[in-house]
Amino acid sequence: VQLQASGGGLVQVGASLRLSCAASGGTLSSYTLGWFRQAPGREREFVAAIRWSGGTTRYTDSVKGRFSISKDSAKNTVFLQMNSLKPEDTAVYYCARTRIVYSEWANHERYDIWGQGTQVTVSS
Repeated sequence: VQLQASGGGLVQVGASLRLSCAASGGTLSSYTLGWFRQAPGREREFVAAIRWSGGTTRYTDSVKGRFSISKDSAKNTVFLQMNSLKPEDTAVYYCARTRIVYSEWANHERYDIWGQGTQVTVSS
């Protein structure tokens, strides 16, 4: 399976962006897809994840109420809708695949396949 992230860009504070992560070369039916982000000089940070089967979701506290993760099974694609963007959301955003249990979804070391990343810059 290959993951292709897209949708990043330069926006102003309060704007919205929708990131996409398209999977090719295999099924995601038994996996969880997660979004992580990494700002310069900082560690990779969990943002959100969704279990492909059943649609269970999880978010980091700083994005709850502003970001929404969803999937389109027909397109084998996961979306991250980001609203009310803040300067601290600026980072490279990555999507990744895992099979681990819900309690470990925030652990980036447990994801085995990663997309290439898409830059999100929020300007004040």
